[in-house]
Amino acid sequence: MASSDKPEVIDRDVKEKDHNEDEDKGGFIDKVKDFIHDIGEKIEGAIGFGKPTADVTGIHIPSINLEKADLVVDVLVKNPNPIPIPLIDINYLIESDGRKLVSGLIPDAGTIHAHGEETVKIPVTLIYDDIRSTYNDIKPGSIIPYRIKVDLIVDVPVFGRLTLPLEKTGEIPIPYKPDIDLEKIHFERFSFEETVAMLHLKLENKNDFDLGLNGLDYEVWLSDVSIGGAELAKSTKIDKNGISYIDIPITFRPKDFGSALWDMIRGKGTGYTMKGHINVDTPFGAMKLPISKEGGTTRLKKNKEDGDDDDDDED
Repeated sequence: MASSDKPEVIDRDVKEKDHNEDEDKGGFIDKVKDFIHDIGEKIEGAIGFGKPTADVTGIHIPSINLEKADLVVDVLVKNPNPIPIPLIDINYLIESDGRKLVSGLIPDAGTIHAHGEETVKIPVTLIYDDIRSTYNDIKPGSIIPYRIKVDLIVDVPVFGRLTLPLEKTGEIPIPYKPDIDLEKIHFERFSFEETVAMLHLKLENKNDFDLGLNGLDYEVWLSDVSIGGAELAKSTKIDKNGISYIDIPITFRPKDFGSALWDMIRGKGTGYTMKGHINVDTPFGAMKLPISKEGGTTRLKKNKEDGDDDDDDED
């Protein structure tokens, strides 16, 4: 055989040898990986480690008024592991139709007990002025949809740091204060020392949701003289974008009105001011909304005039 053929034989033998060594090395590494994986699964199964779970179980509105709404998001976190796991961070975002309303971060949110569960409460505040200044199409009195997104970041042995993403949708109102008018006052019993009268109030609900009126806290001024306040005799419902009329008894002293008293007796229009609050129930919880009316004009009528038409009150 020619000497020029020898390098080919030698090279072939080296390549085959290297190839066999690579196969042996690769097989060994794969076996080590499989062994470690098997050991990990056995340890995990023996010790009982598992991934925690979380779910949004409720969203509450403990307080709502014309300025802001306080929300509390309840998140139930379950820990199947034999040791406590820390909640490292909670990230939250509330958006409406894809537009951010508010976001925030709660660091070091606590610890979930071993083989236990905890309801984590996430407080969120929506400031209506911030929302209206950013989104001009969101009007007072409307109801807007929202989506809340929560990321719970936990640290679990074996698994390491995990992010548990959660979502929940709902609706929230942008409240608007009702309009109030003192349409007329009927005398039930008249004297200069003490007069018992009935206030006929008109309440207009400018919200896209019903108001269950169950309380009033207000004061009335006639001709710049306070005649005090009164309590609501019975609750009433004001339909969304609707009007309701209520009657409230009140007692005052006409002699305190001075010269304005004679205009009142003659049935002339009398200037009045009302300020206070109403307590209402809504589909979103209880609210205390302000009511006010300044520079209004009302009528005073005696009982014998009760059958009169409302439009013939002024001379």
